[in-house]
Amino acid sequence: MRKKVFAVIQYLIFLGLGIFLTWWQFSKMTPAQYTHFMGSLRNANYLVIIPIVIMALLSHISRAMRWKIMMEPMGYKPGTSNTFYAIMCGYFANTFIPRAGEILRCTLLGKYEKIPVNKLIGTILVERIFDLFCYGIFIVLTILLQFSIVKDFVENKVLQISSKNAHIPWIKIISVILLVGALIYLLVRWIFRKYAHHRHIIRIRGIHMGLKEGIMSILRLKRRGAFLFHTLFIWAMYVLEIYVGFNALSATSGMGMGAAFSVLSLATLAMIVAPGGIGAFPVAVQQVLLIYSVDNLSFGWLMWGTNTGIILIVGVLSFGLLIYNNKNNYESR
Repeated sequence: MRKKVFAVIQYLIFLGLGIFLTWWQFSKMTPAQYTHFMGSLRNANYLVIIPIVIMALLSHISRAMRWKIMMEPMGYKPGTSNTFYAIMCGYFANTFIPRAGEILRCTLLGKYEKIPVNKLIGTILVERIFDLFCYGIFIVLTILLQFSIVKDFVENKVLQISSKNAHIPWIKIISVILLVGALIYLLVRWIFRKYAHHRHIIRIRGIHMGLKEGIMSILRLKRRGAFLFHTLFIWAMYVLEIYVGFNALSATSGMGMGAAFSVLSLATLAMIVAPGGIGAFPVAVQQVLLIYSVDNLSFGWLMWGTNTGIILIVGVLSFGLLIYNNKNNYESR
């Protein structure tokens, strides 16, 4: 009960932050700016959305195929359709409740493909760590490709952060964190040895072993080339979505690939701030566009609306198709 209450409170905080950012964004607009915002959306070239939708779906399919590759070392070969549907259901859940989608997609795929959920969660942890590593590389590439453009922006942000936190004794904080972490580790290890035969400890060990096997699957990949290809393909689709999307509005038309890299770098962080990036995503995109002397709010909302619409529509369809397809498979046995 306490966990459910905490989850609801957490969701309301994130959702409230997203709604606040949305309100704050529009409240700052002058009547002339609001008229320009609505006018740019009315005059947008919505045909550009078609290739964006195609690229977004291809990236999701590629992510499903990459997830399948991660399961192969554990001896599981789920269907591509089931894997894709589970991922889209997870994205749908993440739109409303942050991080709930990871558990949901593991639960759904585990149910229909007879794969232990704890092992699937292990692969998700690896996937998130690997994506974070790739994101770091992507940010470095963005800075290197446009060093002269983003140099001042990055320096200003770093100076702002360091000046605000100059009074914080970072060495002491890190030392305390390490000390507390070590004490917790020793305490948990003692409990596991002391009560090794307790049923709850045995159950936790089983979950731990499943997570460990899922995490170790990355070291036993049989198709590493395919895994790297799908990773590159996913990020390529993300960048191309923004690059092609620039052509939807006259204000952003003609912006280059470098600008697309910059937008994706900051917009990715915005997706973590609020459920589905509501409010935060357009704000982040607007701030990046200002680096290129383009003051436009519509583009961020257009891209956010397109991707959110895809997730909501395909997510709902995936729930239905997942149940329907596996029902037919069950009846044919």
